[in-house]
Amino acid sequence: MIDTLHTENAPEAIGPYSQAKIINGVLYASGQIAINPATSEVEATTIEEQTEQVCQNIGAILEAAGTDFSKVIKTTCFLKNMADFGAFNTVYGNYFVSKPARSCVAVAALPKDVLVEVEVIAEV
Repeated sequence: MIDTLHTENAPEAIGPYSQAKIINGVLYASGQIAINPATSEVEATTIEEQTEQVCQNIGAILEAAGTDFSKVIKTTCFLKNMADFGAFNTVYGNYFVSKPARSCVAVAALPKDVLVEVEVIAEV
């Protein structure tokens, strides 16, 4: 059985997808960008601020699934500019202290012209 996760504490999907799916005790979360769920707007402007909002959104999804950052197995990170890698890692490292497996790539563009997007796979 596949469960669809939804929480008001993370941004609504901006396309035909769900915030996350859970199957066999594993959460597959859609990529999160720096949308403030209270306003549905991107308010953060720096890579640090946007990464902070992204991690807060991920935290809300993990919490809604009954899990937390320590149970994240894998992340995929998308940066608009690889020059932001160090600043991104500083904020990211505050949340992902268990050091899950990770891929991090630079991309030409992201939705709403944000600087970062992160998706996670986690044990529930």
